[in-house]
Amino acid sequence: YGLGEEGPYDSFEETRDGIKAYVPAQSYDASFVEQQLASLRELDGAIQCSFVCNDMEDKDYNEEWERDYQPVLVDGFCWVRAPFHEHRDDVRYEIEIEPKMSFGTAHHSTTYLMLSMMEAVDLSAKRVLDMGSGTGVLAILAAKKGAAYVEAIDVDEWAYKNAVENFSRNAVAINALLGDASLLTADKHFDLVLANINRNILLRDMEAYVSVMNPGAMILFSGFFESDVDAIAQEANRLGLTLAEKRIRNDWAALRFCR
Repeated sequence: YGLGEEGPYDSFEETRDGIKAYVPAQSYDASFVEQQLASLRELDGAIQCSFVCNDMEDKDYNEEWERDYQPVLVDGFCWVRAPFHEHRDDVRYEIEIEPKMSFGTAHHSTTYLMLSMMEAVDLSAKRVLDMGSGTGVLAILAAKKGAAYVEAIDVDEWAYKNAVENFSRNAVAINALLGDASLLTADKHFDLVLANINRNILLRDMEAYVSVMNPGAMILFSGFFESDVDAIAQEANRLGLTLAEKRIRNDWAALRFCR
């Protein structure tokens, strides 16, 4: 969280065990990385983080990535693909994503779960907020499903810029903002809130998300493991939300609450 705001990183990859950050060997500075991790620990004493460095084989990783990167079909209704993948006419929604350095390509279980859960939600003429939007894939699906207004917020400048490009690729009108939950002012109101972030941020900012929910609105959470469901549900219940649905995929969880 926050690693992409500065530094020489080329790209990131989210894994079950943490985040892989790729950086040119000539730009690598171990002391800089340690300073960033120390800053994260200061933000939240519960954060336990360390790093290891490995030299990678010299080869064309972009070509290899394009060869290995596969499109994703979500529950037969949503096709998420990169620009170099084939178009499909047999799905209701097709989303073209150039992931670059952002998270959210539907390969990760949390993104898949969020997209899957959105299938049954009627978004016609609704107002939607996507917090921690990453590539913007969730916001794009909301717009394609007929939402009247979609706002996408991410704290990472790379993710923000990537999302703006992806919105243009998919010809959808979405208001992209760079920032965090402090942007959720009293004049904002939404019928659906999407928050695929991580356990600590969800618990910290959930009250801000709920403050902009209309009566009867829904909120979808993911970005955490099944073992974290009780903690998320307890905070949601405290804020007056009622659990309506739970889905699990590869030990990751997604929850839908109603206000």
